[in-house]
Amino acid sequence: MSQHIEIEFKNMLTKEEYERFLMEFKIDEHQIFSQENHYFDTSDFNLKQHDSALRIREKGGVYEMTLKQPAAVGLLETNQALSKEEAGLAIHTGKLPAGIIQNLLEKKDIPFSSIEYFGSLLTKRVEITYKQGLLVLDYSSYLNTDDYEVEYEVENYQEGLQSFQALLAQFTIPFRHTENKIRRFYNQKFKLRDQNG
Repeated sequence: MSQHIEIEFKNMLTKEEYERFLMEFKIDEHQIFSQENHYFDTSDFNLKQHDSALRIREKGGVYEMTLKQPAAVGLLETNQALSKEEAGLAIHTGKLPAGIIQNLLEKKDIPFSSIEYFGSLLTKRVEITYKQGLLVLDYSSYLNTDDYEVEYEVENYQEGLQSFQALLAQFTIPFRHTENKIRRFYNQKFKLRDQNG
């Protein structure tokens, strides 16, 4: 189990802007890797109402369950390593493995047994060391939609913000209010539910 505060800045990109980043940073195919996020919540979106999110991520054959919760600055991430079997059981049956994340949720009166599987989001990702942080370029596919974004993960909020704003200005990319992946996933899920409803 590990916990850390995540401080990141993000901005949606057009496909053309995303491709320009790849060219400028001389990214070639072998630097791009895939990761899949599997999202969970209760049927009445109890986690979302607590501004929290629960996912299982599969990256290079390694599985990890992560609970993201609001913190004074950024998000508190709690990570729990999973076996392939535990991850498979959670994704296919909704049965999540016991541990620290179960304890944290039950302290918030969210019964672990009420959590269900919502779906997955596949991301093709590039990570680049940039100034004082990690620059991340993502191309994501989920629920019949695709999107592109740039993220900048840092330790220091003020320095990170200045570097990120300068980077967007350098690429003449306007600042766009950008929700995190799970929110975009939920928004698309709501949209599809309303269309089919």
